[in-house]
Amino acid sequence: MKLKKSYIIIGIIAILTSCNNDDRFFPDNCNYPVRIVRFDSAVINSDTQDKIKNLYHTYPEFIGVYTENIMGVESADTLTVINTLEQFLNDTIYGFKHTNEVVLSTFSDITRIQEQLNTAFGKIKFLYNDIKIPDIYFIVSGFNSSLFFWQDSLTKENIAIGSDMYLGSNYEYYNRVVYNYQKQNMKPESIPIDIVSAYLFKNLPSTYTKNRLLENMIYRGKIMYVVSKIFNTASENEIMGYTKEQWNWCKKNEKFIWQRIIDKHDIFKSESLVLTSYLNDGPFTAEISQESPARLGTWIGMRIVDSYMNNNKEVSLQELISNNDAQYILEMSNYRP
Repeated sequence: MKLKKSYIIIGIIAILTSCNNDDRFFPDNCNYPVRIVRFDSAVINSDTQDKIKNLYHTYPEFIGVYTENIMGVESADTLTVINTLEQFLNDTIYGFKHTNEVVLSTFSDITRIQEQLNTAFGKIKFLYNDIKIPDIYFIVSGFNSSLFFWQDSLTKENIAIGSDMYLGSNYEYYNRVVYNYQKQNMKPESIPIDIVSAYLFKNLPSTYTKNRLLENMIYRGKIMYVVSKIFNTASENEIMGYTKEQWNWCKKNEKFIWQRIIDKHDIFKSESLVLTSYLNDGPFTAEISQESPARLGTWIGMRIVDSYMNNNKEVSLQELISNNDAQYILEMSNYRP
């Protein structure tokens, strides 16, 4: 079956083990009831033409989003939709039939994910009361998409999450569809942090007028710092989507990383190749070392912001996000690895 490629957002994970709060930034018991829609199981269980047709009645808005963004078929072409879904549900060549069965088993109980999202979005709602909280649609994407945003008729932006992209780092069929460096975060525990980080990047865009590495590092560092406070029981490497070994390498070589950025004057560069090297996902950060993990620009940015907040404890998360002077944050951070 040929499926249409959609945007893939893979990378950052965290494990939220309780609803504990950071006393400095949040009150006790932040909670917001997030609506999770199990469209994935509805599709997988649509094993007859009548059940497939019923998807149109049960999910009148999302069915079009799904067929067009994932299947690459116009929703009005019901015959093609039915034929494509039947092929997808019965496929044994690409592993979709087996994968769908694993999805049902792996995500038979999403209580933990629900609780994590309720707490996380409760904290976001505390920070920004007027912000709209998305509905979360679990989907099976045919290995095409981990996460994408879609807008309903009420102009509310919701999130679709590909549950077939979170079946565990060692899931056999991932070897066919992604690079090795991507697999480490493709597990159920990654879902809450992937959703929240993508949501914050979407709803709190950069307002810097300059597009140098410095502004990009500080912006991404600010968002990831907020994520770390929302998921305050997660370890540092989980927040960044690094393995423990990758995080330890960064800590061991932090002074070297920062010195290399400074010596090469990369911090004030805005060339796309430089920004891509430091900020994009990949097997390593080319500007630093082939032994390094990717996204070291974000990691250093988060370290700078963490130092800034530790040295300026009167600053709130909202004030941090709204600060448009990256140079000021760097200088006031007293960052000295």
